[in-house]
Order: sequence, then C-alpha cells, then structure tokens
Amino acid sequence: MKGNEPRLKKIYREQIAPELFKELGYSSPMQTPRLVKIVVNMGVGKALENKKLLDAAIDELTLITGQKAVKTKARKSIANFKIRAGQEIGAMVTLRGAMMYEFMDRLVNVALPRVKDFRGINQNAFDGHGNYSMGITEQIIFPEIDFDKIERVAGLNIAIVTTAKTDAEAKAFLSKFGMPFRK
Repeated sequence: MKGNEPRLKKIYREQIAPELFKELGYSSPMQTPRLVKIVVNMGVGKALENKKLLDAAIDELTLITGQKAVKTKARKSIANFKIRAGQEIGAMVTLRGAMMYEFMDRLVNVALPRVKDFRGINQNAFDGHGNYSMGITEQIIFPEIDFDKIERVAGLNIAIVTTAKTDAEAKAFLSKFGMPFRK
C-alpha cells in the first residue's frame, strides 16, 4: 500500500510522529497520538415529513466522504419532536484507514478555508480524552457538492477520534495536521 499511501498519512509517518515523539517526551513511539477514525454525521429532522431529504443527505455524505453513508434511527421516542423510536432521522459515515486521511486532508486544506467569515475552529471542543468534535453549518463548503443540485443547506457534525490521552496532546497533534485553531 506504500504506493497509494495518502499524502497526509505519509506526512504523519515521516514528519509529524517524530516531532511529537520528541516534543511530548514519550519513551516509546507507540505512545505518539494517531488518528483512529473520523465520524461524519448529518441529522435530518425534516425527514419525518419528506423522505427525499434523507436520501439527499445520504447522497451528499457519500459524495463528501467517498464512502456510502448509512441511515441512523432514533433510539427513543421524543413526544415534543414527534419522533418515535426506530424512525430514520439522519445519516452517518465512519471513516478509517486511507479514506480517513484523505478526508482529513480535504477538510483542513480545502473545506475549512471556504467557510464564510472563517476565523479558526474552537479550541475548547475536546472531550477530555483527546477526541475533537466540530459542527459545520453548511455542507456546501465541500467542493464535491454541486450547489445547484442540493435539496436544502444542512449542517453536519465531524468527530475526530485519536489515541491521545489528554486534550493538550490531541491539540498539539491536530495542530501539526494543520487544523486552524482560533487564537
């Protein structure tokens, strides 16, 4: 797989991992933080009235990530939102391996700079265990989406799961990948 290795994975292996190993003072190279998976999730509350919106969301997520999205179902009933357990209300994709590195590369270098009035991403969105979650308000920042063909502008959530033990390690790790944190 060396010939088809994603650009960001090669940079991680050759530059980022050795730098982090020295900076954070680890005793073993296996302690160096690395990406585990990236979960991209899109909630479609309006799918209860219009099933076409859920199909459109699945198609858009498939285009954005390069991997087939799956429908997500409500875990429990919520009367105020008129949701019953088992109703399809969203779509998600879990990326691992080469697809994960390709998506991360496109997110950092192509999609985030296209956000309107972009000043950086929130540096307080870590969960305490080295994982980072962010929300994007418009899926149209990804160049794969054809603006004329979308049903409606929708947001999506991106969760980046790492092996970092602390938030400080994860922030240093993601900064090396080029994540534009707000100053």
